[in-house]
Amino acid sequence: MKRKRLLSLLLLLVLAIPVLFAQLPADLVLPKTDGQAIAGNAAPVLEPLNTPVAGATNIVSIQPWLRPEDYIDGARLRRKLAGYLTHAQAEGWLVPQTLVVLPEHIGTWLVASGEGYPVFRASGTTAAMLWAALGNLPAFSTALYGELVDGGADDPFAAALFRSKAVLMAAEYQAVFSSLAQQFGVTLVAGSIVLPDPSVSAGAIRPGQGPLYNASFVFEPGGRIRGPVRKVYPIESELPFTRPSRAPLPVFDTPAGRLGVLICADSWYPDTWAQLSAAEIVVVPSFSSPSGIWSQPWQGYNGAKAPADVNPVDIGQISEGEAWRKYALAGRGRHLRGGMNTFLRGDLWDLGDDGRTTAVVGGRVIQGRQRDGAVISSVWLAGAGRGGTAPEDSRQ
Repeated sequence: MKRKRLLSLLLLLVLAIPVLFAQLPADLVLPKTDGQAIAGNAAPVLEPLNTPVAGATNIVSIQPWLRPEDYIDGARLRRKLAGYLTHAQAEGWLVPQTLVVLPEHIGTWLVASGEGYPVFRASGTTAAMLWAALGNLPAFSTALYGELVDGGADDPFAAALFRSKAVLMAAEYQAVFSSLAQQFGVTLVAGSIVLPDPSVSAGAIRPGQGPLYNASFVFEPGGRIRGPVRKVYPIESELPFTRPSRAPLPVFDTPAGRLGVLICADSWYPDTWAQLSAAEIVVVPSFSSPSGIWSQPWQGYNGAKAPADVNPVDIGQISEGEAWRKYALAGRGRHLRGGMNTFLRGDLWDLGDDGRTTAVVGGRVIQGRQRDGAVISSVWLAGAGRGGTAPEDSRQ
């Protein structure tokens, strides 16, 4: 029965080819790969969230503006992100105790790396993933058969595609973010990436044979890789192919201080915060979809039961953005020396996205302005810690 189901799915893939071709635009010329094209049409906005203090510890948020062609290969993604970091460096925002945070799933779309132009000109993620599967048919078919036999994923197609490309994804993800951390001399929290049972061994990120997890890694300026940090509370769109983690959440020693990482929805739950009680800094790489959701009525918790401290009256009465401020980092992390919530933005197929950079420092909540485009934000931390003096807050 499993073999028949696999053959049926592969037949559907073949039959889908003419439909996919019909969806492609007439102009299939990809953008040039020179630095100007990669950087996009507009320079990123530089946004100090409080008063800068030269040489002090700070957290830099990179809200990128990404398009499918930025994932043609890891080198292209690296050049795009290096451009943002170069802007921050020119402002004097990058010092040895700087902590840089990138958004959730910034590594996940390396699943498109190495694929042909139909992936990058597809009308949506479904078509793009079909093209990617067709481009890796032997490995994908093997992985799909394994998913069907195992029966652990509700979306075996997505699970098989990520599994079949895991080795390449992990290698490119490590190459991109390790080199950026070393080039700019900072500690870098590299958003997240979907990989099967990942680990760090002998200085490298190793995909395993177990379930897929949404995981983050921390890259040190000297080249060391820390992690993984696995997402505890996947949302409904992730649950069909990723597994909730039961591994303890780690706390890392960094030049900026004791660091914890909560991936997106994990910042909404008291039990994940309790695991990071030893952290003085917490960063939250996030992805919020669809476009415009932050101004829409909040629909409640997504993917798991709401904690006991959530007021059910808020559902439908406050906006999504207000709920983020009340129940995520801004509401649960005010005890921290510092924290930053960073969102993935761009024009990635038909995904849609929203979000607003949010920082906490010394009990205060500081939010950046909501913008469609690349934004580089920095907050300087109160208290000497390992990195300097306390700045005064310049905006709320």
